[in-house]
Amino acid sequence: MDRKILAIDDDPDQLEAVCACLNDAGYAISTASNGREALQKARSVSPDLIVLDLAMPQLDGFSVCVKLRKDADTAAIPILMLTGFSSDFGRRTGFEAGATDYLVKPFNPEELVSKVEALLC
Repeated sequence: MDRKILAIDDDPDQLEAVCACLNDAGYAISTASNGREALQKARSVSPDLIVLDLAMPQLDGFSVCVKLRKDADTAAIPILMLTGFSSDFGRRTGFEAGATDYLVKPFNPEELVSKVEALLC
């Protein structure tokens, strides 16, 4: 059975790139385009991993991450933050919010797959 990944990004082009990369690697992908939808999908899909953008409407990625970590049903799901924020502050805040790992856009597809595989081991 395919491992399930929930990819969350408000930029359709970025979301498409992430999905194509992870589909090619053999993962089953669900998507969300804003923070509120992300929380709903995380509960309904029960993904094995979440790839989460930070700058999104309705709820930013930091807030989504905190809420996922506080929910017993989603607290243990690994979260890879995939964002354009490359500063140390962004990384630190992401990890403080509960991210498992962090990758900066634009991303290298091989690095994305490598990080996903490492988090799913």
